[in-house]
Amino acid sequence: MPSSALQVARTGLEAQDARMRVIANNLANVNTTGFKRDRANFATLAYQDARVAGQQSSTESNYAVGLNLGTGVQVQSTSRIVTQGTLNSTGNSLDLALDGDGYFQVSLPGGQLGYTRAGNFTRSAEGQLVTSQGYAVQPAISVPEGVISLSISEDGTVSATLDGESEPSQLGQITVATFANPGGLQAAADNFLLETGASGPAQIGVAGEGGRGQIRQGMLEGSNVNIVQELVDMIETQRAYEINSKMISAVDEMLQNANQTL
Repeated sequence: MPSSALQVARTGLEAQDARMRVIANNLANVNTTGFKRDRANFATLAYQDARVAGQQSSTESNYAVGLNLGTGVQVQSTSRIVTQGTLNSTGNSLDLALDGDGYFQVSLPGGQLGYTRAGNFTRSAEGQLVTSQGYAVQPAISVPEGVISLSISEDGTVSATLDGESEPSQLGQITVATFANPGGLQAAADNFLLETGASGPAQIGVAGEGGRGQIRQGMLEGSNVNIVQELVDMIETQRAYEINSKMISAVDEMLQNANQTL
């Protein structure tokens, strides 16, 4: 059954509404630590072929061009833009940022591993390095009582100087996870990403090696959302939505005129 222009315009409204939702989420997270902006990708819906190019038009000739009528548009996917955000100094020894590729590993409830660029960690009542939600950083790092200073090197080695000791003690090492296709990670709440079949398995290694980023202590990575670009995209989306709305009004007026005439 052929699609009317009303149905085609309706798909345009739905697609632009979905794009606006993506833009709204980007702007809402402009100050979210380690947030990566998303981009909506569009694709055409199925075409209805009234006549195919090359089809026989007579016993002696073929059609040079076809007659193909589109049925609209849809949001095919969203792509996460993984460019690095600005590294901002905080002066907090438990704030960490990755300068380059990779993700911190966190143990989520149920034992599943989550991956994040947000390194605003803290210490639990038991002295374990955790996220603000209380989820333990992996590999587990325990900071004992009486720590005078805590040092985390660029390769993730955690050292602490205890009260009454002159030499620092090594507490462990924070490793970094990378993926063959980081765009295939599934976004979840609280700044976490989850491994999927599309992302490939996590490849764990030392920070600064194998293409992994180095760890910067006392810094946090900001969102990579560009407000100006998002505002431009928002205006473009708004105009496209208005045009599709006008298309519905125009087709409705045409149908009313046809009904009155007939």
